[in-house]
Amino acid sequence: MNILLVEDDQRISNFLIKGLTEAGYNMTLADSGEKARELLTTYDFDIILMDIMLPGLDGMQLTQIIRFKGIYTPIIVLSALNSPDDKIKMLDLGADDYLSKPFHFEELISRIRALTRRNKLSYQKENQLLSCGNIVIDTDLHKVAQNNQEIEFSPTEYKLFTFLMENKNKVLSRTQILHKVWGIDFDNATNVVDVYISYIRNKIDETDKKIIHTVKGTGYVIKD
Repeated sequence: MNILLVEDDQRISNFLIKGLTEAGYNMTLADSGEKARELLTTYDFDIILMDIMLPGLDGMQLTQIIRFKGIYTPIIVLSALNSPDDKIKMLDLGADDYLSKPFHFEELISRIRALTRRNKLSYQKENQLLSCGNIVIDTDLHKVAQNNQEIEFSPTEYKLFTFLMENKNKVLSRTQILHKVWGIDFDNATNVVDVYISYIRNKIDETDKKIIHTVKGTGYVIKD
């Protein structure tokens, strides 16, 4: 497995490269966002480990560029920034996981394995289509269409809508959604789920038939 490490702190990068190489991974280091951007246009990687606070092009900007270019390589953020707002922002931009520094090396290995398993399963489901009424999600191409017209979703909107569609006719609580989409294991009174449901509703046409239903006091469900 090929891993791109984007980290400007030499002490941390040396530690991670040594440990992950010993664990059997092929490591490539980029000590700046610009270097990482250059490498990603030339080589394919299985996982990206990324710091946020980088010289020049920072982790947030780099994540936006990666997803804008249609590169869906899983991104694990490794950052000293550990507030819920920092985590939500990075996951909204398209990161897949977030690990606050300092962290246990064994936990990083576990998260790499989990993302790898998830990625392999998605590749095994080629051309899988999720549908409800006149809306179709092509999970292979990461595209959503209604009446054969593509709808532009942000990475977080896509992740949320896909999670709802995968669990069609099943009520999902806000806590379940927070855990799956934003990696938050508890409902800390944030309204981010409701905000993003509103974003999605504004992009899909529910005039003929309502797609997303609110279950008062619980969460949301997509019904046939």
